[in-house]
Amino acid sequence: MISIDELKFDKDGLIPAVVQDAISRKVLMLAYMNRESLELSMQKGLCCFWSRSRGELWLKGETSGNFQHIVSITADCDRDTLLILAEPDGPACHLGTQSCFAYPMWESDERQEFSLEGLMELIKGRKTEKKEGSYTTYLFEKGLDKILKKVGEESTEVIIAAKAEDKKETIYEIADLAYHVMVLMTQAGISLEDIHKELASRHVIDKKVKQEKMT
Repeated sequence: MISIDELKFDKDGLIPAVVQDAISRKVLMLAYMNRESLELSMQKGLCCFWSRSRGELWLKGETSGNFQHIVSITADCDRDTLLILAEPDGPACHLGTQSCFAYPMWESDERQEFSLEGLMELIKGRKTEKKEGSYTTYLFEKGLDKILKKVGEESTEVIIAAKAEDKKETIYEIADLAYHVMVLMTQAGISLEDIHKELASRHVIDKKVKQEKMT
């Protein structure tokens, strides 16, 4: 761990802080901190910035209720920029969008952005706005029993591929299983955040167990 004294604030005593969603890893916003706001952020576990326009401390969410609960703060190699992982209570942008970065300028025709969150949104869309010829829509139309059957089948395929020690096939089958599990999650009203929180709680328990064994 480094200390605040090792950070390089600019001539105005500020350092840029990029805030990223701890679960989705989506970049939420860019703001600035001075030494006092950074110290307050670490004390409260909430993002507190320095408003350059108002010339005062700014606790994110104090007015809107959209607090950002800090998971970690990391400095870059030059110690002049901070990356904050946080769990937001609501939209990061004052315009009401999840992220301040919501205005695409250019996209590659060859490289497509992918995320589990994006896939989950697509799956949800196939349930609420049925698309003819869509396999995902077909699963939702057939209902829970069909979805559960597919999850079972794909689980078996993963086991067969793994037992054969076929890495490529195992990756393929795990991807199939993951997709069908996400369809099941959507059917059951379970979000990626729900799973993230459950795994995170187990991680904390596991760390405590390890510490107890060492003492």
